[in-house]
Amino acid sequence: MAATRRQKAVIIGAGIVGAASAYFLAKAGFEVRVVEAAAPASAASGAADGAVSVASKRPGPLMEAAIEGVETYRQLHASGLLEGLFRQRSTFMLAQDEDEDEVLAAHAAALAASGVEIRQHGTKALHSVVSNLASGVRSAVEVRGEGHAIGYEIVNRLLVASGATVMRGCHVHDINPADRSRSIDLLHTTAGKIEADVVVLAAGGGSASLLGLEGVLRPRKGQLLVTERAPSLNAGLPGSLMSCRYLMSKDSTEARMTQTGRRFGLVIDPLRTGQFLIGGTREETDDRGTDAGAARLLLREAVALVPRLGELRLLRSFAGVRTATVDGRPLIGRAPAFDNVIVATGFEGDGICLGPLTGRIVAALASGHAVPIDLAPFDPGRFGARRQAA
Repeated sequence: MAATRRQKAVIIGAGIVGAASAYFLAKAGFEVRVVEAAAPASAASGAADGAVSVASKRPGPLMEAAIEGVETYRQLHASGLLEGLFRQRSTFMLAQDEDEDEVLAAHAAALAASGVEIRQHGTKALHSVVSNLASGVRSAVEVRGEGHAIGYEIVNRLLVASGATVMRGCHVHDINPADRSRSIDLLHTTAGKIEADVVVLAAGGGSASLLGLEGVLRPRKGQLLVTERAPSLNAGLPGSLMSCRYLMSKDSTEARMTQTGRRFGLVIDPLRTGQFLIGGTREETDDRGTDAGAARLLLREAVALVPRLGELRLLRSFAGVRTATVDGRPLIGRAPAFDNVIVATGFEGDGICLGPLTGRIVAALASGHAVPIDLAPFDPGRFGARRQAA
């Protein structure tokens, strides 16, 4: 009896979403090939803050997805796959004045109503839990059971575990079948033709031209800073610190944000190296440069929260350009123009948190199984995704 041919899955993009898709598709029995224009984790996944977090999400589809995303990390960590890479810890959202107290209290209620485990800390309790905070910090909401993961480490672990063939420096010309059918059997690339039964489009900004969504997918830059090591100071922070102003920053960067706008939302992250990651900006640009003005403001805000950070040297600044959508929700699901193309792109700053979950979803869609969340809010067809002309 002849052996059954394994179905071939081709993934375009080797960031965390593409790598997770490779892992879960391989587990589902697919023969997997990953096509990457540069190198794995060379774009947004390699320049991310590493937050695996629900804390800043508003009630709705993204919060629900983030809750499932954090749980996926916990499961993968418990299985041993992400051993040593996923660090579980809390996020502390901080208020510094009465207005922020009110915003934070309302947000805490929304998180709790969605089933997120939180703990509210008044001034006295907070300063006993988190060392070295400025005296002006009034209150905090501790979001428990979250975590941190370094993007390029997760990508490497998932790709190795998948056993997928990774084609670096390979560009896809288009995703149009020659006969204009609804199924793509061959991908035309700079490395030649590649056979596919299933195509996964996880190319971040590169997805726009392939889908014909240049006006929907847009670049959004975030600048981040890294300090020198300070182990004793680092040990006094039991989790990531997030200014309540971060919520306001996110609200200001959806469709209403101007093309020249720049918003700041402070996060102070104690890294396992003993350093601190401080971020970040949200800017409507694909320029990967950093600037002294952004660094100066971020450092000033960080020192206002944790004064002893002023004793440390800044070692480097870097920027990542993430792919956002005009309505703030990623594209996850089947491409409306094709029967065998699955889209997974437009995650902006949520790619690290949602990457492994999205890989599970991609494999479920490709295998005809139920998915763990409602995909209707993330439907790629909501913008009328079209084919590119051949």
